[in-house]
Amino acid sequence: MSQIRILSRSMEIFRDREEAGRLLAAALAAYRDKNPVVLGIPRGGVVVARQVARALGAELDIVLAHKLRTPGHAELAMGSVSEDGRLFLNREVVSEMGISETFIQQEKAAQMAEMNRRTAIIRRVRPKIPAEGRVAIVTDDGVATGATTHAALWAVKLEKPEKLVAAIPVGPDSTIRRLAKDVDEMVCLRAPPSFSAVGQFYLQFYPVEDEEMLEILEEEGK
Repeated sequence: MSQIRILSRSMEIFRDREEAGRLLAAALAAYRDKNPVVLGIPRGGVVVARQVARALGAELDIVLAHKLRTPGHAELAMGSVSEDGRLFLNREVVSEMGISETFIQQEKAAQMAEMNRRTAIIRRVRPKIPAEGRVAIVTDDGVATGATTHAALWAVKLEKPEKLVAAIPVGPDSTIRRLAKDVDEMVCLRAPPSFSAVGQFYLQFYPVEDEEMLEILEEEGK
């Protein structure tokens, strides 16, 4: 059974992603001597992840995963595909929706095409850091429906980390508890009673472009 730590129900906003990352790092201080790898979800999650990795003395990487869209319900993930082509299926969703193997393979191919493009760019800057046998901390700047985060967690789970931790600055309680089922530990700084979008909880919430993300990965890899 996963451990869930929701630190606050506050509606208080973060100044920016850097502040959220530093606050997350404080909540994750127990992992400072555990040689963790911190995995940011593109693109805003990489800004948060850099602060966590620096504070914990951890290696920083990115988790590249695409959700597999459920037919007729694009926001519902039926699974995910990782950058090396490994497939994770949510068998419960596949069964309930009666999704065919043909559709699964077509959706996998479509998502891998975009994945390969992104991987070619990113891995020139930051070679992949294996998560197998290590504490893997997956983070983003927040969650709403959780579909993208689910895809990332499923992809990392396939690597067989010693412990899988989700570290989220803010998200609705229902999403946080649903995501917690797929990790060993869920750490969420704020699960406010009223939630409409991640951006409402940041004073500064600018779009993070690929160039900034690549710059972060390159700098932290030196």
